[in-house]
Order: sequence, then structure tokens, then C-alpha cells
Amino acid sequence: MNEWFVICLSVLLAFVMVNWVYFKILKIAKDKNLVDNPDARKLQKKPVPVMGGIAVFLGVVSGVLSAFAFAGMLCPSVILSAELLPVLTAMMVMIYVGSIDDILGLAPRSRMVIEALTVVALICSSGGCVDTFHGLWRVESISPWLAVPLTVVAGVGIVNAINMIDGVNGLSSGLCMVCSVLFGSVFVKGGDWGNAALAFIMVASLLPFYVHNVFGQRSRMFIGDAGTMAMGMLLTWFMVSLLRSDSVHIYRWHETGPAPVAMTLAFLSVPIFDTLRVMGMRMLEGRSPFNPDKKHLHHVLIAAGVSHFFTSTIIIGINLLITLIWLLAVECGLGASGQLYAVIGASVLLVWGIFAFVRYNECRHTDFMCRLSYYSARTYWEHKDWWKAFSGWLDAPDGYVGEKKDADSAAFGASTGTAGRINYKQIDRMRIVGFLKGRNGVGVKDILALSGAEKLRVYPILFELEQEGMIKVVRRKGLGVPDVVVLEETDR
Repeated sequence: MNEWFVICLSVLLAFVMVNWVYFKILKIAKDKNLVDNPDARKLQKKPVPVMGGIAVFLGVVSGVLSAFAFAGMLCPSVILSAELLPVLTAMMVMIYVGSIDDILGLAPRSRMVIEALTVVALICSSGGCVDTFHGLWRVESISPWLAVPLTVVAGVGIVNAINMIDGVNGLSSGLCMVCSVLFGSVFVKGGDWGNAALAFIMVASLLPFYVHNVFGQRSRMFIGDAGTMAMGMLLTWFMVSLLRSDSVHIYRWHETGPAPVAMTLAFLSVPIFDTLRVMGMRMLEGRSPFNPDKKHLHHVLIAAGVSHFFTSTIIIGINLLITLIWLLAVECGLGASGQLYAVIGASVLLVWGIFAFVRYNECRHTDFMCRLSYYSARTYWEHKDWWKAFSGWLDAPDGYVGEKKDADSAAFGASTGTAGRINYKQIDRMRIVGFLKGRNGVGVKDILALSGAEKLRVYPILFELEQEGMIKVVRRKGLGVPDVVVLEETDR
């Protein structure tokens, strides 16, 4: 019980610290214009502050330091590993490098070199690396000459996988919270209270950011490369902690029990397999694997019309489903190799298969895609009163209360210099085009209900957009009235 007392106190302090510092960092980011600007590849429609990782890391550091303090003052029997300090240092390096990348930009090659050197430093300072497969393929021990490069490749891969999957509100932070809970549960079962505390502190630090990132409007921040790289380094450390030969969990692994390699892959299945597919497709097309595009799993779901919240929830659900399949493999008595093959098969089927299936229907504008887009429009809960009320409450500390200006009118007036002389038809045109962006095969019924445009103007505006070549009518009703439309590729 002493261990849980220390963890609960440190988790509470981390949560409070992030809540306290969040709006201060948000104000700095807005004042200094430290924002992520929209472009053809990104899904947001306006600049968003990009310093969320700084707030999260402050919570992690505060929580870990308080855990050491509480353990020393209140519970001397609780021993926390000194190896937590090297991983905090490695995360700090990622915060610095990621912040530079967010603000100034870094070449992918330079970033990878720094990531690799940081993993090497973590290995040297902690004395641990992936030097055993715990019986998988009868491999019990790996030479340090192979173990260190293997750990570096795996670590750099995890850091970049978490970074590359960060494209939808709540996705990378939500996945990291789920992975941290899973790893933390394993650490608790193995009696590794130091790593357990670190895992749950990360969850507490990410939770306030996740809520603002998903539900906030004026209070929304992106976690940025600083945050994703720090999260990736933390998950790399969790992998090393489980797969090192001197792990405190080593005595718990047996022939028909949980296989640590398969377990780790299951916990990180979606970011790893989605990144492998994306990078493989880029190389097959003769492009750099780090050349950004819109071929991630979350991109095809957004193109199908699924909201950001439901997209991230679906992908996190896929990750949990793969973990459940691994657990079923364990319950069925499969060995280490059988568990690994079950995880790989499930990941290929769910991560790669869902992407291929949705992409196939999207490219051919099938009836299934039209029906999917029709039902996907119902996932936009942002229009519901309870969502708006919660967003308003979250935004209140940043001055949301009392500001009732029409954002569309203000934006239009500022861009055209016609403040005070509002062209409502032009505003509705902007709303319709904005509603169509990033979606495939949108029903006119959904445009009427959800775009915010005046209903009497929708059909005339759609006719004008079709004549200008900005939209394509995929399906028509009687008398040629458009029923399903899509933005032309050049404008999406």
C-alpha cells in the first residue's frame, strides 16, 4: 500500500502542475506566434499553438521528482530506481530537439542522428538494452555487438512512429496514455514500482492536454514534435525495461505465459505497423520515407468523413483489440512465437487491411463509401449542445466567456477588408467548402444539416462550385439535383 500511496500523490501533483501551467504556455505560444500553420497535408484549418509537449513534460518531471521525495520522506520502504533519471534526461533532449523542429525545422537525417545518439546514451547510462528475446525463436542471449544496434534501431523506430502518427486531435496523446496504462499494469505486476510510477505519471500529465486538444477551441494546443518525440523516448524506455536480460520481470516469463516481445509489439501495434506501411509505400514510389503525405490510417478515415474524435477513438480501439487478441493467444497456451505471429497477423489485418479497404472504396466512389460518408457525418458531435458547453467551460480561462463574435464573419472581414459590410453568401460558400475539405462523397443532406450555411443558399452555391470545377457531383437525384458531392482533388 505504501507504493500506491507514493504513486497516487505523484500522479495528483503531475495532473495539477499541467493544469496550472497549460494556459500560461498557451499564452506564450500565441503571443510569440509559435503555431502550426495549415497546409495541403495538414488537417486543421487555422494556425494552432504547438507547445503542448512543454506542458506535458513539466508534469512528468514534477511527478517523478515528487515520487522520489514522497518515497524518501513518507515511505522509506519504497525503492525507486535511479534509472528514471537517465530516461528523464533523454526525454529532455527530445523536448529540446522537438521544440527546435517545431519552431525552426530540422532535416529528418539530423533528427534521426540525434535520436540514435540519445538512445545510445540511454543504454550507456542505464546499462540496459534489448539483449534477449526471452526464448522467442530459442534466442535467450544476444551479443552486445548486436543488442545495442538492435535497441537503437527499435528506439528510433518507436520515436518516429509516435511522431508520424500524430495527425488527428487526441490520437498520439490518447495512444500514449493507453500504452502507458498497459505498460504500467505490467510493471505493477512485476513489482517494478519506479517504472509503474513513471507510466501513470505520464498518463496524468497527458490527460489535461488530451481534454483541451480534443474538446477545446480557443484552448486547443498541439503536442508538437517536442511532445511526440518525448513520448516515443518514454515508450522506448518501457520496451527496454521489459526486454533487457536483467529485467525484474524476467522470472515471470515462462514457456506458455505472456511473451514480452509479442506483448510489447501488441501494445505499440498501430503506430509501428501504420508507420511501416506508410514508409514502405513511399519507398516503393521512389520517394524518401520521411517525405510527408496523407497516407496514414487516420487520413483515410478523415477522408471518409469521420470526425477527429471518432477517428482517434477508432484507431485507439484497434490498438486495444490487437492487445486483446494477444491476450487470447496467451490464454490459448500459444508459445512465444505463436503469440508473436498472432499479433503480426492481427496488425496486418486490422491496420493495413482497414486502410486498404477504405482506400479502395474511396478511389472508386462506391456505394459503400457513400453510405459510410453518410453515417460518418453523425460522428461530428461538435455541433451538439453538450459539446459546445464543455468547450466553452474549457476555454473560459483563456477569455472565452463574453466573446460572441461570429468567427466566420470576422475572418472574412479581415481577409477582404470589408468589415461591417458582410457578404453572407460568401460566408456560406466558405462554410460549405470548409465542410467538404478532407471528406469523400459528402451527402448534400449533411451539408444542409451540419455545414452551418443557410439552407436556401446551399443548392445555388453547389451549382456555382460545380460550374467553377471546384466540386464534382458523384451522385444525383431526380431532375439532376446533386445528392453526393466531393471537392476536386486539386482543392482538397
